[in-house]
Amino acid sequence: MNGSNSYLESFKRLSWVGVLSVMILVIGFSGCLSIQLSPKLGSLKEKTISGKGHDKVVLMDINGVISNKKQVSTLGTQTGVGMVDRVREILKKAENDNDVKALILRINSPGGTVTSSDIIYHEISTFKERKNIKVYAVVMDLAASGGYYVAQAADRIFVHPTSLTGSIGVIALKMNLSGLMDKVGVDFEVVKSGEHKDFLSPFRSLTDDEHLIFQKTIDSLHQRFVSTIEDNRKQLNRDEIEKLADGRIYTSQQALDAKLIDQIAYMDEAEEFIQKDLRLDEMRLVIYHRAGQYKSNIYSSPPVPPSINFNFVNLNFIPETPGPNFMYLWMP
Repeated sequence: MNGSNSYLESFKRLSWVGVLSVMILVIGFSGCLSIQLSPKLGSLKEKTISGKGHDKVVLMDINGVISNKKQVSTLGTQTGVGMVDRVREILKKAENDNDVKALILRINSPGGTVTSSDIIYHEISTFKERKNIKVYAVVMDLAASGGYYVAQAADRIFVHPTSLTGSIGVIALKMNLSGLMDKVGVDFEVVKSGEHKDFLSPFRSLTDDEHLIFQKTIDSLHQRFVSTIEDNRKQLNRDEIEKLADGRIYTSQQALDAKLIDQIAYMDEAEEFIQKDLRLDEMRLVIYHRAGQYKSNIYSSPPVPPSINFNFVNLNFIPETPGPNFMYLWMP
C-alpha cells in the first residue's frame, strides 16, 4: 500500500511539472498567456429593434471617446474594432442594402482625436451622397466637440431635453517634466537637425516662438471645425459661429436658441418624426451587431464580454503615441 501511495504522489508531481512546462513553453513562444472568455469577433448581423416592414433605418452608435483605437477589456483582451473601422463596416453593409432608407447616428461622446472625428464625418457625408438618403443625429447625454463635429454630417440634429452639446474647439496637451527632472537630478541631452525638432519634448518648456507655432496649428484645426459647421448649418453665418465656438458647452435649450441643433426630442419622438419625414407607412429600426452585442431596444448598449489576460493590463486611457494628440474633445 505504501508503495502505491508513493507511486501516486510521484505521478502527481510529474503531472504538475508537465503542466508548468507547457505553460512556460507557451509564454516563451507567444510572449503571453491569455484566456479568452468571449467568442472571437465575427461579422456584423442585422437585428430589428422596433417597427416592421421592408423599409429600414439603421441605428449606428458614436459612443465614447472618438478614436480608431481597438476596444479592449480592462485586462487587455480585444472586445471590438476601432471606431473608424466599425463605422466604415456599418456604412458598407448599409450601402449594399436597397431597403435602407436612412441612417440615425446615436451620439454619446465628449469628442476625440481631430483626425478620427474628421474621418468619421467624411465617411458618413460621402455615404449619404452615394446612397442619396438622409442622416439624422440623436444626442443622448453628450455630443461635445468631436461628437458635435460628427453630427454635422446629419440633415437634422435632435437632442434630449437634458443633453449637453457644443464645446466647439481644439485642445492639445504637452507634458512638461522639467521641474521633476531637476528634482531627481536627471537630464536629457538632445542632438537635433533643426531648432524646433524637439519643440514638443516633455523634458523642457516651450520657447515663445514654439508656443506660436503650436498655437497656429491649433488655430488652423479650429478654423476647419468652424468651416465644417458653416457648410452644414445654413441657419448660421460665420461670425455667429465664431462667437459660439469659444469652447463652452451648451444645454439643449441654449443649443436650440443658438441654432446649433434642430429639435429637442426623446429617442422615440425622433423616431416618429423620422418616419413622417421619410413618408414611410411602416419603418423598421435595425442595428448591425456582433455576437454578444445584442441590443433589445433603442436605449440599450452592448455588454462588454469578460476576459482574462495574464500578461497585459490595459486601463484604456494611456495614449498609444508619445507625442501630443490634437483633440476635438471636451475636457472639463
